[in-house]
Amino acid sequence: MTNWQTIALRALSGGVLTAAALLAGCQTPGSGTAVTASDKTRMTQSGFLSDYARLKPVPWGEGIECWHDPNLKPKNYDKVLVSRIVVSLAPPKNKDAENTIDPTDLKILTDYFHDALVKALKPQMQIADKAGPGVVVMRIALTDLVPTQVSRSVAGTLIPYGFVAEAGSGVAAGRPAGSTPYLGVAGMEMQIRDGASAAILAECRDTEIGRKYALDDNASGAAETWANGYLNSFQAWSYAKNAFDKWALLFARRFAELRGVKPPAK
Repeated sequence: MTNWQTIALRALSGGVLTAAALLAGCQTPGSGTAVTASDKTRMTQSGFLSDYARLKPVPWGEGIECWHDPNLKPKNYDKVLVSRIVVSLAPPKNKDAENTIDPTDLKILTDYFHDALVKALKPQMQIADKAGPGVVVMRIALTDLVPTQVSRSVAGTLIPYGFVAEAGSGVAAGRPAGSTPYLGVAGMEMQIRDGASAAILAECRDTEIGRKYALDDNASGAAETWANGYLNSFQAWSYAKNAFDKWALLFARRFAELRGVKPPAK
């Protein structure tokens, strides 16, 4: 066992983490709707989308920026094709950040995101295997992926008064509250096209950062999101998966609203 693994084991067996797990109760695994937050300072411009200037924050998106064709008629589409997710990662801004990702990890992550979207959309729309009339095509690029630096997260937890310093570091640095420099990041750009004409119907982008000390407005929510954010800070790709789950649910609910059908459960 490595030194940092030994430290991690001690931290995980400590009273703080035990209390966090108890407070989490029966939180749905992987829901991810509170332990990541949109970071407007890290929005990407990879070239995957046609016009970034027209992207604006939308009321339903919790920080997601979108544009859609004003003539869009969502009820004309009853099938969805989730295209193979591509990856277009920019060099990290932080010189100390990891600049390489294991190809196996990339496949696991893209498969996970694809499956999350299919699962969220399937109850309201038929999943198509090819483009055509009545099919809306979702094209997605992952544009930023940074794993959590687990060793730094563990070390920060064990430093005296580390909780106080970490909990406030996000806001002080212009990041979402509860985030720290070493937590995971996931960025995506999405393009929606007509399956018959290939016309662009909508475009969106977002970059989510993990929150180790996420807090909601109500007491029970605070306990659950804090516990899940804390637990995720000890796994390299948990925050990316949380972001994928969050995006899948938000887009599925938005599709349902536009099409006038029952939205998926939270």
